[in-house]
Amino acid sequence: MEFSIRSLEYFKKWLVIGIFIGIAAGIGALIFYYMIIYAETLFLGHFVGMQLPSPTGEGGATYLQGNMLLIPISIIIGGILSGFIVYKFAPEAEGHGTDAMIDSFHHKKGKVKRRVPIVKAIASAITIGSGGSAGREGPTAQIAAGIGSWISDIFKLTPDERRIAVLVGTGAGIGTIFKAPIGGALLAIEIPYKRDFETNAIFPAIVASAIGYAIFGSIVGFQPIFGYYLNAFNPLNLPLFAVLGIITGLFVIFYVKTFYSTRKFFKSLRIRNYLKPALGAVVVGVIALLFPEVMGVGYGWVQIMFNSSLQSLPTFGLPLLAVLILLPFAKVFATSFSVGSGGSGGVFAPGIVIGASLGLLVGLMFNYLSPAIATSVTPFVIIGALAFMGAAGKIPISVLLMVTEMTGSLQLLPGAMVAVALSYLVSGEHTIYASQVDTRKDSPAHKYEYDKPILQNMRINRLKLTDLSLSTKDTIQHADSTMHRLNFYKLPVVDISSKKIIGVVSASDIEGLSGSTRLSSLKIRRLHTVDHGKATARQAINLMARNNATWAAVTKGGAYIGCLTLKEIEESYGRELGMSISEQNA
Repeated sequence: MEFSIRSLEYFKKWLVIGIFIGIAAGIGALIFYYMIIYAETLFLGHFVGMQLPSPTGEGGATYLQGNMLLIPISIIIGGILSGFIVYKFAPEAEGHGTDAMIDSFHHKKGKVKRRVPIVKAIASAITIGSGGSAGREGPTAQIAAGIGSWISDIFKLTPDERRIAVLVGTGAGIGTIFKAPIGGALLAIEIPYKRDFETNAIFPAIVASAIGYAIFGSIVGFQPIFGYYLNAFNPLNLPLFAVLGIITGLFVIFYVKTFYSTRKFFKSLRIRNYLKPALGAVVVGVIALLFPEVMGVGYGWVQIMFNSSLQSLPTFGLPLLAVLILLPFAKVFATSFSVGSGGSGGVFAPGIVIGASLGLLVGLMFNYLSPAIATSVTPFVIIGALAFMGAAGKIPISVLLMVTEMTGSLQLLPGAMVAVALSYLVSGEHTIYASQVDTRKDSPAHKYEYDKPILQNMRINRLKLTDLSLSTKDTIQHADSTMHRLNFYKLPVVDISSKKIIGVVSASDIEGLSGSTRLSSLKIRRLHTVDHGKATARQAINLMARNNATWAAVTKGGAYIGCLTLKEIEESYGRELGMSISEQNA
């Protein structure tokens, strides 16, 4: 099996690997999905007597209050159990899983310990099911990334290929559990960087995400998470969405700073690590007494905002407007103390809830000021959610695709494009995924390509030269036949006696001329050359571009000694690249 997989060409190889990862990610996402449901039933259902709302695409359950005084106890018990499981068996599983995956891609050659997905699934299900403020996409990303790493070991892939497999697993996992296979596939290549893409992963990510989604949807249904939203596009709303983008971008900065300040605080505490999530759970429990909307994944609360069913939001005597204003802040603090304390869970879903609540506020404001234009708050809810996460996660392209998959409608796409772009711009360098780097150049995964440029260090005097020259005494007929034989449409012209380069002649220069005419009688264009002892392959390629040729004439002491072809550089580059990768992986 090892030989048959690794010997296949790129697309065939990654088609096979993508299928395996997709199947495993789909099954893994299903198991984790039902683990959360079971934990939620156990903690919130049986113990608290509460039922959190769920979105239309997941059954559309309504909110049941239960015994509110038991909420903090449930969340604290979840924090204790989650902290113990994580720090006892796999400390790498603490926090939000997506960032751990990104760190593995950049710094650990894509290696994920076998026990991490299992520990992550159990601990995250307990955190979320007990009422903690955390998402399921991050844990799913780490679970699926672990599956990708495991499959890489089975097929004995190289470290570079393992990195790709980890991204493929991540995209398949998120695309599957989020019912957004296209967005998930693109997220796989976008999420390692703030301003770049890991393009090598796109083909297998599409394959794996489609298969994982098919498996997951076959069991839980294919309906978009928030149901279908159909509404005519109104260009007059674009300036309003622009305002929403600016607001979400500013709030991203607050979210990121709060989360990592909380994380830093808990890291500095001199207590047992497994007790820290329990301490964070105490704060979350208090917040949840006033704002039960912060509990769990939160998509049910987003559905309520989506449907404008604001009467379904618990207020406990507070004015509804006050609840709506305070809710984004409450969710930020609840997530920071749930996950930033060392608890296990994701930050993607909380970001969706934060952005949706901001969108609801902005939508209500514009609906009040201009009801003829802002006729519904629903577009603001969805676009707010995606603009917020597009900026917070530095994944603007992925979320633009997710808007159509989440709602089943293309109508929100123009508004989402405006809001996401501005939110991304306003938020600057702030990202909820601390392990992201700016571009491929900044990633240790591509160190051999940039930190020690192969072409820049490849000296011409180490490469094979080929004589492609014509003599000034040659005829037009000889030049034409030589060009056809060598498959070059232009060649250098050399004075045989002095070995000096006269210039360059092309097929267009000799077209229509008498075959007996000698090249010495032509007006030959000047040709730039490179020095054999000083020039590098990169300089030679630059010269080729300047001369509009696939070879560069090489001189030594002013005399012509041969030509360096692009083919020779490509072959040498391949050999050097293989050596660099071997050195990096040693």
